[in-house]
Parts: sequence; structure tokens; C-alpha cells
Amino acid sequence: MEEKAKRVKIGGFNLPKAEVEKKERSSQEVFGKIRDLLFLRYSPEEILKDLSVRGRDYVAAKSRGILKGIVDEKQEALGAIDEQFIINSIVSEISGFGPIDVLFDDPKVTEVMVNGPNKVFIEKEGKITLTNIRFESDEQLKRIIDKIVQPLGRRIDESSPTVDARLPDGSRVNVVIPPISKEPIVTIRKFRKELFRKSDFIKLGTIEDNVSALLELFTKARLNIIVSGGTGTGKTTFLNFISSMIDGSERVITIEDSKELQLHQPHIVSLEARPPNIEGKGEVSIRDLVKNSLRMRPDRIIVGEVRGEEALDMLQAMNTGHDGSMSTIHANSPGDVISRLVSMVLMTGAELPVKAVVLMIMGAIDVIVHLYKYEDGSRKVGTIGEYVPDESSLLGIKFVPFMIFERNEELTDDKVTGKFVLTVKSTPRCYEKMKRHGIYYKPFEKTDEK
Repeated sequence: MEEKAKRVKIGGFNLPKAEVEKKERSSQEVFGKIRDLLFLRYSPEEILKDLSVRGRDYVAAKSRGILKGIVDEKQEALGAIDEQFIINSIVSEISGFGPIDVLFDDPKVTEVMVNGPNKVFIEKEGKITLTNIRFESDEQLKRIIDKIVQPLGRRIDESSPTVDARLPDGSRVNVVIPPISKEPIVTIRKFRKELFRKSDFIKLGTIEDNVSALLELFTKARLNIIVSGGTGTGKTTFLNFISSMIDGSERVITIEDSKELQLHQPHIVSLEARPPNIEGKGEVSIRDLVKNSLRMRPDRIIVGEVRGEEALDMLQAMNTGHDGSMSTIHANSPGDVISRLVSMVLMTGAELPVKAVVLMIMGAIDVIVHLYKYEDGSRKVGTIGEYVPDESSLLGIKFVPFMIFERNEELTDDKVTGKFVLTVKSTPRCYEKMKRHGIYYKPFEKTDEK
């Protein structure tokens, strides 16, 4: 047991642990020496400035040229080294994200979670796993953090120990440093460059053809749609998919905290909230943008996520002629959406009775599309339905599904499988609005049950 513990497995080989650690220390020492020499000729302050003004490619090219000269000059002192590997590693740290740079090149990695220098987790195909990637030290991780936030015009230190921002490629980044956390924590949700198409969702099992066809009818009929679900269920990605069905002749205003929606219709106006600056000034909130969008002659308003006081303005917009508007909301179930929206509206200080808020919700929202994330990491449309009056419930409203995902009891090849089933027992309330727009759907044409 003791002998086994002194060996480590690398690349399929069982190697002596002491030998591996010695090589790693030697490589780190060389790496540190060359990087320090680079900083003497190209200071971190200059690098950060060039990243902001001239961009990553310029910094990478300049760093590579300087590093090549350093290695050529110091070859004897540095000993036998993998010259190209060392240069590539340092350039990656200087112009990219160091050890985690490789994760940005893997399209299957959707989330990168750095829990200090020695623990880097990823989400890949819906599952979270620990990688073998490590940072050289706390200092290296802090340098990467500074390089992430400074070009974005943000500051992170003890007086402001958290940052939430968007990287130039659209990825969302959240950073937390001590004293809020024990170690620096970096969470990056990668931006998907290629849009999910219907065929992608069908292949993943998120929807089937009948679900897509129904959603397309809802969009054409200008129904107000809310996409709900828990954290990581793919709400924004799915909202983007539904939004892509909007006719190109319409003027669409999108409003987001960090820009993630990628619509390609010809008449899209994208608005993005702005956090306060270092002095605490200049904030533009989602609510400010929703209010302003009403003066911009929108055919539809799409809010990336409703999470606060903007809920009141969004509901009012849906109730006052901006049909076909859409948004997402965090909720564990369609029923929870109601209580969350009521709470958000009351947060505004509006002196409205709860019953009035509930009636506003029922009048504004035509369809709820709720997403679930299952144990195999897959995301699926769990149910589609609407709200109807129900005097027996606490708030006087209930969710009635007209399509659900019926999962099979047994996993197939460790995957959750099932089918999407229509559960229409009576004509949905939203069908009247659909018919007014000339959209007919036979399964909805039922005699109401008493």
C-alpha cells in the first residue's frame, strides 16, 4: 500500500511520485524565471493597458516575440526545456486565462468553476466534474482575475470583493475574493457562439417536433410567453430558440443584464443594463430599460430574465398592447412562478392588493414553458400550460398544463427518456387569442368540461 501511494498515474503510466513532483517543480521554476524576465521588458501594467486598447491578439504576438528572445538569450542557464510549451503557457497566461485557457477551446464545456488555485471544476454535457488543471499559486490566480476584470473597467479588492461581468466573447464571469471567500473563486458561464437549432434540441431530447410546432404557433399568435426553470436548466438558451421564431418584419427590443440573446432578425434593438461605476454612479437597471423600451415603439419586448422590480413594468407592458413579449424567471415549478412574480411586484412598493396583482399576472402571461434538469444532466421541457382562475387555491389561480413530458421509469443507456404528451381536457384560455390572430390548433378545440 505504501509503495502504491508513492506512485502516480499520468498518461496511462504508473510513475514514481517523487520523480513527477521533481519535474513539476523544475518546470514551474523555469516558467517563473522566464515570466519574471518578460515582466521586466513588458510590465503587467502595460499588458493590461494593451489588452484594453489593442486587444488580445496584439498582446499575444508582442509577448511571444519577447519570450522567444529571452529563451534564446538564456538557453544555457535555463537548461533543457520544452521551449514551445513554456512560451505557449506564458502567452496563454498573459493574453488569455492561463491554465483554464484550454477549457475555452472545448465546445462541450459549458461552465468553468475555479475554487481556489488547486480545484478547477467544469460542467460538461450537463455534469460537473473535477479536472486535473491547477494554478501555479494564489498569485497566478490573482493575476488572471485582475486581467479578467480590469479591461472590463471593473475593480476587485477588499472594499469591493465581488464582480459580476461579461467577457468580450459574451461569457458571463463572477469573481469572489477574500474576505468574502476563503480563496479566490471564479465562475465562468461560457458563451455559445453557435445557436441551438431545433435539430439540436431534438437530438438532446429537450423537445420533439410536436413541441416545436406548438411553440411556433404560440409565437405567431403573439402570445406572451414565460420560460421558467431552476438554475442551469437552460432558460436563456431556450428563450433564444423561441425568439428566433419571431417574424423578421417586427421591431423587437431585447433587455438583458448581460447580453446573451443572439437574434438575427433585421429589426432587433439590444439594450443592456449597466452596473454602477467605482464611485457608485451611472447605474442603469433592467427596470429603467423596460420603462424606456415602451417609448421605443416595440412590437415585442424580450427581457432576458425578470428577477426584481422590473416585473411590474413587464406585466404592465404585456397587459397594454405589447403582445408576444417574452422573458425567463427562476422558479422550481410553474406554480412557484406566481408567488415569485407577486413578491417582485410588491417589492416595488406598489400599493396593490394581492388579488389585483394575481389578476394582472393572469391577464399578462398566456403561456408558461417550464424546463427541468434531470439526473443524467439533460434539460427538457417538462410542461407547457397556462394559468386559470381557481377560487379554491390560496391566490385564486392555478397552473393547468396542456403538454407534459412523461418520462420512462427505467433509464436507457443511463439517459432519461420519455415522450411529450398533450393533456388538453378543455379549450385553453389562450386559444381565443390564437384564433384572433388566425392561428388554429385542432387539439385545443374541445368542449369545456364542467
